[in-house]
Amino acid sequence: MNCHPLLRGCNNKNKISNAATTTITTYNHGFSESQIQSLSAMCEAFIPSIPPSSINYPINPSLTSFYASSASHPPIPNQTDENSQNPAWEAIGYNVDTKRSSVEPQLEERPLQKGVIECGNLNDSSLVQALKEKGLQVTEDPKQNTLIIKCDAVIVGSGCGGGVAAAILANSGLKVLVVEKGDYFASGDYSSLEGPSMDQLYLSGGIMSTLDGKMMIFAGSTVGGGSAVNWSACIKTPDAVLREWSVDHKLPIFGTHDYKQAMNVVWERIGVTESCSEEGFQNQALRKGCDALGLKVDKVARNSSDGHYCGSCCYGCRRGDKKGTDTTWLVDAVNNGAVILTKCKAEKFLLKENDSGTRKKKCVGVLATPLSNDASKRIQIEAKVSISACGSLSTPPLLISSGLKNSNVGSNLRLHPTLLAWGYFPESLPSPSGRPYEGGIITSLHKVVSENSTIHAIIEAPALGPASFSALTPWVSGQDMKERMVKYGRTANLFALVRDQSSSGEVKSEGRITYRLNDPDKENLKIGLRQCLRILKAAGATEIGTYRSDGQKIKCKNVKEEDMEEFLDTVIAPGGPRSRVEKWANYGCAHQMGSCRMGATHEEGAVDENGESWEVKGLFVCDGSVLPTAVGVNPMITIESVAYCISTRIAELLKKEVSN
Repeated sequence: MNCHPLLRGCNNKNKISNAATTTITTYNHGFSESQIQSLSAMCEAFIPSIPPSSINYPINPSLTSFYASSASHPPIPNQTDENSQNPAWEAIGYNVDTKRSSVEPQLEERPLQKGVIECGNLNDSSLVQALKEKGLQVTEDPKQNTLIIKCDAVIVGSGCGGGVAAAILANSGLKVLVVEKGDYFASGDYSSLEGPSMDQLYLSGGIMSTLDGKMMIFAGSTVGGGSAVNWSACIKTPDAVLREWSVDHKLPIFGTHDYKQAMNVVWERIGVTESCSEEGFQNQALRKGCDALGLKVDKVARNSSDGHYCGSCCYGCRRGDKKGTDTTWLVDAVNNGAVILTKCKAEKFLLKENDSGTRKKKCVGVLATPLSNDASKRIQIEAKVSISACGSLSTPPLLISSGLKNSNVGSNLRLHPTLLAWGYFPESLPSPSGRPYEGGIITSLHKVVSENSTIHAIIEAPALGPASFSALTPWVSGQDMKERMVKYGRTANLFALVRDQSSSGEVKSEGRITYRLNDPDKENLKIGLRQCLRILKAAGATEIGTYRSDGQKIKCKNVKEEDMEEFLDTVIAPGGPRSRVEKWANYGCAHQMGSCRMGATHEEGAVDENGESWEVKGLFVCDGSVLPTAVGVNPMITIESVAYCISTRIAELLKKEVSN
């Protein structure tokens, strides 16, 4: 497969190549022979070889091989082969998306390359050379073992917040430097392979949970941040949320024409289209089920063309159709002279005493570390203004490590908790057509509304690759596990998402997240999950169920209405893993907000309405962490619009300072 070596997966040896350097990396799992034997025995117990006589489907060679294999032997535990293929895929009805952009290969380019410095591949001397080639002034401090760079604005993070801020500030004539701890990948680099893509494009390799293990959390960690791997849903901030923020939270900006205009500017820049020429399997099921039940279905706009039929954008868009910040705002920034340091981790903001004003401290830049084994020097970036835009999970730990004391920093973490339901549609059914990994990920949405018009939950379709599907599937027996996997290619998944109202969490240090899901939000999840199951049944699924630990499911053929209602009565939102209950569920969340929220005063928020820290002059936050509460819908448009307002204000402030 033609893709970036980091996204191809690990065999014994991989050659990692790029424009700067070529190195050989040896992959070693680190287990001893006896440990491997023990692990193999455990895998054999959970997923054993099943005799062909137990297969309940028309037998073919791939199916026979899949059932005969155990988890202790290839191909199940192995990653893809040298051709990026796995023999188990045919048996479960899976194919990796290999389609590319229709643009001729010789015309394709890495749109940010002229502004990117890939620090992870450089040593001290080549890093200095690369910085100077980008027009940056570099001096060395041998005593502190640092390289000192000067710029107008430094931004930590390149996602929905940082990408927009970089574009606005660079366009205003400022020299902008973006610090990003992830790698840079362009459309031609992506492989759509689930394992290596999750590992390289997501925070903690896509495997991150709260400390108690009850909530799985997904966040992008690459150039473009979440916008590079999200599911393309474009939904403007709901009016009711704007009223709440502007009135209840006393933040007038959210009630202004300027904010609504910012949403329109964002909408246009990322190429949002409000129609979809062809829906994928899961969205067909959602729409068909809702139509059968007389429920309203809303179209979901996307930052891609109306014909974008791709279910793998969660692993980066191979076709270059989805317009994340890496192909829009950051391109604007680079075209106006911005520089992006990839594989470079911000350690802390540099603060000093402030001689004037109400803020006791002043920010003068960032101290960062290149993530390279060959580089020993840290980078001190001196700037007139510093912006933290590394998301709700990373901004608070960075601010705290920099010395900020405001109690709102790292508190009030708000999520969009979700629970999944599934429905199986045999190949014999004419509709919905296709596979769960085909077509736009989110193109339809159903709101679960109460009699008094309160929204309990929204229902959407997820991206769920075969490895994630197998990890979520509750283990009942070895044979049941294989039967569930064989059904993967015709299993539609829907999820219920709630706007947490009474639940909240904290993230005070890196990777250590706490979150308590309270009963009112669990009740809304229960209502939403039951609605997911009703929709799947109405769409024609022959079997439906949840991902509860006991394998909760029911066959739908000829089931009586009272039996179905009795089954639905057993569907609840139980505790998560490690909750010490007999039957638990897997909760997930891909949207994190509020952990450095805006507030009318320093008692109510970590930053003011301009996004500036209440404690430190010249230090701004420009990401989802500034949102006062959860949004209740996919937050990309909201975060980019807030970032647009904040960065526009920063540009005005700097222009005013220069004129004075």
